[in-house]
Amino acid sequence: MFAPQSPLSPASPGAIGTYHADSHAMVIETSWDRSRRAGLRTHESQDFHALATTDLRLLREQNTELMRHAAPVMETLHQQIIDTDSMVVLTDAKGVVLHSIGDDSFEQQAAKVALRPGVNWGEAQKGTNAIGTSIHERAPVVVHANEHFLTANHGLTCSAAPIFAPAGDLLGVLDVTGDYRGFHKHTMGLVRMSAQMIENTLFRRTYFGQLIVAFHARAEFIGTLMEGLLAIAPDGRILAANRSACLQTELSLSSIRTHTALSLLRRAPSELFELAYLAINKPLQCVLPSGVRIFAVPATTSTRTYAAAAREETSAAPPERATRADAPVAPTATKPAAVRPDAPTQTLPQANFDDLDSGDAQVASVIARLRRVAATDVSILLEAETGAGKEWFSLAIHRASARRDGPFVAINCAAVPEGLIESELFGYEDGAFTGARRKGHQGKLLQAHGGTLFLDEIGDMPLAMQARLLRVLQERVVTPLGSGKAIPVDVRLVCATHKRLRDLIKVGGFRDDLYYRLNGLTVRLPALRERSDLREIVSRLLHAQGGPQWRLAPDVWALVMQHQWPGNLRQLSNVLATAMAIAAPVTVIGREHLPDDFLDDVAELNSGSGSAANIAPPINASRTVSANAAASLDDLALDAMQRALARHHGNLSAAARELGVSRNTLYRKLPKDLLRPASP
Repeated sequence: MFAPQSPLSPASPGAIGTYHADSHAMVIETSWDRSRRAGLRTHESQDFHALATTDLRLLREQNTELMRHAAPVMETLHQQIIDTDSMVVLTDAKGVVLHSIGDDSFEQQAAKVALRPGVNWGEAQKGTNAIGTSIHERAPVVVHANEHFLTANHGLTCSAAPIFAPAGDLLGVLDVTGDYRGFHKHTMGLVRMSAQMIENTLFRRTYFGQLIVAFHARAEFIGTLMEGLLAIAPDGRILAANRSACLQTELSLSSIRTHTALSLLRRAPSELFELAYLAINKPLQCVLPSGVRIFAVPATTSTRTYAAAAREETSAAPPERATRADAPVAPTATKPAAVRPDAPTQTLPQANFDDLDSGDAQVASVIARLRRVAATDVSILLEAETGAGKEWFSLAIHRASARRDGPFVAINCAAVPEGLIESELFGYEDGAFTGARRKGHQGKLLQAHGGTLFLDEIGDMPLAMQARLLRVLQERVVTPLGSGKAIPVDVRLVCATHKRLRDLIKVGGFRDDLYYRLNGLTVRLPALRERSDLREIVSRLLHAQGGPQWRLAPDVWALVMQHQWPGNLRQLSNVLATAMAIAAPVTVIGREHLPDDFLDDVAELNSGSGSAANIAPPINASRTVSANAAASLDDLALDAMQRALARHHGNLSAAARELGVSRNTLYRKLPKDLLRPASP
């Protein structure tokens, strides 16, 4: 009889997720019985059979919605467990792996057990394992070391949670698999929360434009993963509920769907629709059939009135899909223009991802990651040097999001005096302070309602403002200065900084709770000197600022390619704009048209002093690649790798993450002497 010793066996205290030791042991034992009945033998070799490429592509297309909403959550989960010799895996409802993200150090071990896209990890194929057993149990499962039925999988520890559609159907499984020696009891908690996040996102997407009521017995839990969600039809029928709603009501999904808003919440549907239409976020007290009192917040992404929604529901035509531009506007807010006057001012034909992708591999990797999360409301943090294009990327994120028709509002936290940033961000009422505008001022947060708020140089925000911003993100309401009225606000945050926020946290310059609230996805934009597409960028800027007839003389090209561009894209744009103004009406920029300070920088660089001293040198100066027009792409790539390795003090994993490549790529490309540990 199977009697494993595992982190969940009676010999070990505690439990993971909702499991207790005795119930877990029973799950594993019954799974082993199913594995035997399926004809599997513990010592048989691994089945490496995988779907053909075309079949896998078709399967992924059939699971497009699941993959689209799971991808950003998987990225975030991977960042939380990075460098733990593990892998995040997404499967379909049958256990076929659709997508995976993993540490390079675990790839070889994963390959040995066929943990890769296209391989089926159902129990009938792989025996007892977290993915297959979770599918059978329709519940979260941990399978550790020798709890796996196949001996070949004893080196693994796996934590999996099922993902359900709003209608209750199993969509797939989210799993973290790693080396059994790296087992941690908190992994299951992260997986379960991530699966719940995917489910809630799918729920809101499925009922986009419908009335959704968020509720919990404790008002402060509304807006968290613990909230229950109900989708309600205009006639009051309950269309769907998430798992948290089922737990809180102590009803099955099928039972909840027999209810109406009146019978379940003791509230008329017209009242709920009215509150949603007015965007009143104050929790409403309701009573469940069990007698339990809860707090509920009704909301909808549509400004349609209840009567209009009811007419639409009874018409033969299908309802139109609402857009984020239809989001309810706060009662005192007026809808601003799509882009505020203080939005990015640098010249570029279009600030969208396609136009920002100009051929550099690092930038392409950043764009690929941003595309995955742009359509969600995941917060994004851009790290980059001043002038490296943070504004352009933030606007591209907005234009790729579901909020693209809403406002894009930008504020530079470093450019606003400390005494004014509170009023600029949160707004103020008439007479709130001496010198205030008559009729008050609508702050940036309310201006961005229904759209995107870009906080540039967030690292320079005063600590007091950080605390207020955190409260807004948690409560989703804004109280202007001099006002006692809380106004609901719905914004997606994109933040940027040229500082390392983690370093600021260590010295007390930035709140760690705000950092983790903002740090949904962090990406680093490469500095201009690290990019291989400088020639293409210059050509695009010339075209955007003057037209296709503008070009650089050959000797000017050489100077441009030599320069280190400490001011990055902003400096390059300004230099070209100045040169064009001096050269006009001539459309060929010569050396005589270049600004004097630019020529001085180049002269200092050639003499070995000046701005060049501010640039991180490569590990081996003898291997420095000359950044002139004749440099090959291979040389530029090698130089970028050397610089990244130097910045991270020889840490290959960190350098690979910055460059968007694998550790194996660095091992292949870099000279072997650079990979040896430094001499003591």
